[in-house]
Amino acid sequence: MKGSELVKKLKKLGRKRGLKVEIIQRRGKGSHSTLIFGTHFTIIRNLKDELKTGTYHAMLKQLGISEEELR
Repeated sequence: MKGSELVKKLKKLGRKRGLKVEIIQRRGKGSHSTLIFGTHFTIIRNLKDELKTGTYHAMLKQLGISEEELR
């Protein structure tokens, strides 16, 4: 899954839950950005790149979301 696809799914889930989902470009170094999901946040790499499996699972854990909730 690409970073942009994950952001789309998180925004959809955030709307369902009534949470604010935001990407802050200036809060990161180089191609990294901060993704805020309600009160949780994680760092996301270049949105055009494929996410590695371990990175993807770690990001979901940091955001407090299970993989099934994104489907």
